[in-house]
Amino acid sequence: MENGKSKIQLKREGLSRRNLLELGALGLAAAMLPGRVLAQDKKLKVAAIFATPIEEPWDHQIHVALQRAEKELGIEYKWSEKVQTADFSRVMREYAQGGYELVLGDAFAAERESRRTAKQFPKVAFLFGSGAGPAEPNFGVFDNWIHEPAYLSGLIAGKMSKSGTIGAVAAMGIPEVNRLVNAFFAGAREVNPDIKKKVAFIGSFFDPPKAKEAAIAQIDAGVDVIYAERFGVIEAAAERKILAISNMSDQSSLAPDTVITGPVWDMYPTVEQAIKLVKAGVFTAQDYGDFSRMAKGGSSLAPYHKFEETLPADVKELVEKKKAEILDGNFRVDVDENTPVSD
Repeated sequence: MENGKSKIQLKREGLSRRNLLELGALGLAAAMLPGRVLAQDKKLKVAAIFATPIEEPWDHQIHVALQRAEKELGIEYKWSEKVQTADFSRVMREYAQGGYELVLGDAFAAERESRRTAKQFPKVAFLFGSGAGPAEPNFGVFDNWIHEPAYLSGLIAGKMSKSGTIGAVAAMGIPEVNRLVNAFFAGAREVNPDIKKKVAFIGSFFDPPKAKEAAIAQIDAGVDVIYAERFGVIEAAAERKILAISNMSDQSSLAPDTVITGPVWDMYPTVEQAIKLVKAGVFTAQDYGDFSRMAKGGSSLAPYHKFEETLPADVKELVEKKKAEILDGNFRVDVDENTPVSD
């Protein structure tokens, strides 16, 4: 199979909210839904289709979750990276015709192609990162709803900035990215209403040199804490000796003296739920977005590592308080998907 990845659609419908089926209702659900219960001695074949190189953080987190499922849930896992939009349908068909019963990946730029292809294989479960809603009978969707830990990261940035100017270098001004950047700035302004912000979009999901260049420009403009929504930013922050907030995964190892923490996306709860439903023969077209939220274990704040000792106690206490409020349902981080602009 060839490798390759699609780009995100620039217009996005609001995600619908549907309650996931509970396994206690399998009897009724199995009678209503396509699919069949998997034989206990048969390994579930799962495939993933990625548009970017596998090291790109968004796809990497999906890949890591599936590798964990391979070890813990006994699936058979195969994947393709760098799948171009023109090849997306062909790769989907090859996996479906090759006996794979669950196919994951990121549709976004290949929305029409992926949905049309999924309809040709109603017995196969498809679960894709998508800017639109699910499509019956077998096309489920998910996204990285990690705006909650992005907000917590913003609290830290607002407290730690000495210049009063913080920045963010992100992929592009699309809803999926905007809500993270906006949550980060909202957290910062919660603790410092006078904080100034700088925003830059690189127009790509994976262009570390361009992201580094944009970060250096922000640092030269006075930014002293920067949100590395894309790869390349942390390198610039380390070179210029300013603080950084990572994104998607724990990236402290890239610059231990620079990276304080950052939002982490854990796709395993989503993957685990989908695999359970496919094995039981009750997978349906649903929005799995809620499984990326903190309360479901799908997102968190990365450990402080070296900053555990140097981060002020009042900052850590504030973060823990807000985190508890989020998990208890007493505080909701606003979802703002408008494109942020620099002050």
